[in-house]
Amino acid sequence: MMLAERGASTNTRAAYASDLAFAATFMTVKRKVNLEQANEEDIRAYIVQELRAAAPRTQGRRLSALRQFFRFLASEKMRDDDPTRHIDAPRLGRSLPKYLSEKEVLSLIKVVSKMQGREGARLRALLELLYASGLRVSELVSLPLGAVLFDRGVVQVRGKGGKERVVPLGDPAVEAVKAWIDYRARFQKERGMKSAFLFPSAQSKTGYLTRQRFFQKLKQVGLEAGLAPERLSPHVLRHAFATHLIEHGADLRSVQTMLGHADIATTQIYTHVASERLAQTVAEHHPLADQKTAKRRP
Repeated sequence: MMLAERGASTNTRAAYASDLAFAATFMTVKRKVNLEQANEEDIRAYIVQELRAAAPRTQGRRLSALRQFFRFLASEKMRDDDPTRHIDAPRLGRSLPKYLSEKEVLSLIKVVSKMQGREGARLRALLELLYASGLRVSELVSLPLGAVLFDRGVVQVRGKGGKERVVPLGDPAVEAVKAWIDYRARFQKERGMKSAFLFPSAQSKTGYLTRQRFFQKLKQVGLEAGLAPERLSPHVLRHAFATHLIEHGADLRSVQTMLGHADIATTQIYTHVASERLAQTVAEHHPLADQKTAKRRP
């Protein structure tokens, strides 16, 4: 159902499977009942005994998986009720996304620009594309060969739920991808390979560069750029893309479209990031921000 009706991604389906398996094990071992037969009391016991120690976001995700599961059973007439309907989701604190400053992003790009050969060209194309478009890492590594339309300066993306969007690219990203395609073509010819992906990989089961491998490479680039590895991930660069656009005056609807957010409320978090940044700037640089100084003024 998740695949056929909702077009859920492989990662989403895997997360649901993991969360449901976790709940099913608890029901079988602790409550002596199959998950599909669990009642509200069983669900509440699961929350108290297994989820209370988890972070609120983990609690929310696992409870959401159960809600979807029991709603599906009810819709298919496999159950007459939904045992999760009276159970409240945990309150989630609003955490601001981690991101890099413009100077820090440029330091990463500077490092990959100095790298030679095929690996350097690939890393620069990946990094420039990611920062120029704000793609999710799964969207980035699985791009088909013809995804970047050079004559229009855009990248075509198939995102969550199979939804397609077109994101404009700047000249640096377009040029970086062109340079990579030249290396890619020579390498494919030498190896006698043919791939439909922009970033192919012979070692990956999917046929394209894995998210994990790109993550590792990004950490290495970060070290060379003098950035702490724990601050770096592909998603941090997606956040940087959105935050920097908002800071430079981009409207929220445009950013929502480029990020592929279904709900603009998801995108609004970046206005909070920009507001906090402005508040910090005022606190550090406005002459009246220092109250001791202000009191001494005539």
